[in-house]
Amino acid sequence: MKYLNKITTVFCSATLGLMALTSCEGGDLYGIGAPDWMSSKIDSIAAAKGQGGEEGIEGLEEDVYNIGKEDLSASFWTLGKTYVVPAGQKWQAQFNLTVNPDNKYYKNFYIAINEFNGQVGTEYGVIRFDNDPTKNSEWNTTGTEIDRSLVGGNFQNSSEGDDVDPSVQKMNGKITLTVDRANGGLYIEMTNGTLTKTYTQTSSFPSTGSDIDLCFRVGVEGSLVSFLGSTIEPIGGFTSAEDKMPLSMTLNGVPKKILQGTELAAAFANTTATVQFETGISKEVPASDLTFQAIPDMNSLGKKTLVAVYNKTYKGESCSPVIAYASFEIVDKMYTCVGATDNSTAWWTAFSQDFKVAPGETYVSTFTNYTNGAANWNNFLVVLRKADMSEYAVLRADNWGWGAGYDACTTSGGQADWAAWLSAMDGAKVTTYVTNNGDGTADVKAVMIGNDGVTYTQEYNGINTIDPNDFQFCFTIEGGHMEFDEVLGEEDNTTGWWAAHSQDITVPAGKTYTTRFKNFTNGAANWNNFIVVLTRADNSEYAVLRADNYGWGDSYGTCTTSGGQADWGTWLSAMDDAYVTVSVTNNGSSADVRCVMVGNDGVTYYQDYLGISPIEADNFRFRFTVEGGHLVFE
Repeated sequence: MKYLNKITTVFCSATLGLMALTSCEGGDLYGIGAPDWMSSKIDSIAAAKGQGGEEGIEGLEEDVYNIGKEDLSASFWTLGKTYVVPAGQKWQAQFNLTVNPDNKYYKNFYIAINEFNGQVGTEYGVIRFDNDPTKNSEWNTTGTEIDRSLVGGNFQNSSEGDDVDPSVQKMNGKITLTVDRANGGLYIEMTNGTLTKTYTQTSSFPSTGSDIDLCFRVGVEGSLVSFLGSTIEPIGGFTSAEDKMPLSMTLNGVPKKILQGTELAAAFANTTATVQFETGISKEVPASDLTFQAIPDMNSLGKKTLVAVYNKTYKGESCSPVIAYASFEIVDKMYTCVGATDNSTAWWTAFSQDFKVAPGETYVSTFTNYTNGAANWNNFLVVLRKADMSEYAVLRADNWGWGAGYDACTTSGGQADWAAWLSAMDGAKVTTYVTNNGDGTADVKAVMIGNDGVTYTQEYNGINTIDPNDFQFCFTIEGGHMEFDEVLGEEDNTTGWWAAHSQDITVPAGKTYTTRFKNFTNGAANWNNFIVVLTRADNSEYAVLRADNYGWGDSYGTCTTSGGQADWGTWLSAMDDAYVTVSVTNNGSSADVRCVMVGNDGVTYYQDYLGISPIEADNFRFRFTVEGGHLVFE
């Protein structure tokens, strides 16, 4: 077989290396096998090879490909290649048929008959292998070209009302298909040597002109046809068996993160592979045809390598394997996600919660964006809307949007190299700023730090038709997912004093910036919670504000505090896994900080620091730190 000698050594070496890895302590090797009925079916078909059908067909050329899916889930009108049979000519083909174990009489194969005038034209009808006189085992599409009385054969189904007939299992095996257009008529024979169905029409077919070219296509529903050969070359040419050895493959749908304790089979059950065969032929194969290994194991936390092995030819015969690799991570906590982690999210199917933005307020969100990389729009979107879900605007990450409010806006950003941007967006760290200007307009800004280390910016300014008192937003995504996984501090709540800080967020004069996170605490003391730090650009401090009605700094002494809990013990207990919203306002010469804390007990707690002064209006920013806890930003 072409190239076989070259690649065998490489494949064997890779396989030996893979098998050696399984002896490592903690290694997991798992083969997701085909169901028992499929294995036995394949065995029976292999045994049937050489039996039934016409052997030694003159002019039969190798034409090896599959019609349908190996799991027998192909939907109706799954068609193979197109074979053109001129008037007076004969066509024969051979293929292996695998029918479904559910014994539905119509799940076998059929042949569609069309006019051919340089392309597939008028469809005259369809003839299926089953032969039930009470069912649609053949039908006309145009006129009355197919005459049921001309059907013959040595079997008839008796499916009755439930469409189930165990005798359909006799249809399995090698099928010989004959189409003969001699003398202006049409003769079709389908046989596996045991069961035979014929259609014999001696009158003109089609009745409108028996001298025209016809084309024939084999189709399946819930079954599998493995084509072997044809006496007529199809449109697009023959596919030779020796061109069907696998050369390489790529993995699809590998989860980025997997929760600790998940079994290997479950973790990658939805992973598929695109296998490249010789002469440029490829197909997608399911997890059931792959063998997976996690290196070094599936038990410990951290980055891992997935090794996947495929060892079948295009026809499904055993062969030297091809191997592909992918990276994933074992985590002990799955943070809030929008979209499926294998980036298969369909349009308008996954949404975050809604975030209300008050007049004059800017809501800041941070997340990691993941994309399948297929197109620019396979990234996050920001949806601006009212409480009743009617939309102001929908804004994509790639300088595009729509909606009544979008039409008036001005965009800036727009990348110089969209391909580089798209590649960088898989794993990009994104900060979005959604501003309710309070005057009927809104602004949205996204700062995206790509996986290439480059910072990309996209802005939408002057979005109008906004009701400032009824304005909120949410995120959605297509062909990707978002993880709100920005963690500040050690997740075991051992964070030391001043040891962990978030990024700085600059607040312009007259603006309020809001952000939201989950607060976790070791519960040892009131100060083991979030802390807000107000600073200048040079990091000199205006004030440091704790969650528990306490603070310090040059500008702290002038402020007024409100909130302060009636029962600090209850509050401290409620602060572990509490939802916290912090709003920071730059009043020009003073600042306000308001904290709303929804505890794990469902109670809402408040803490405000108002009139912090003096501050410099054009040199004001804030960040977060934590001691004895950690924060997860959303």
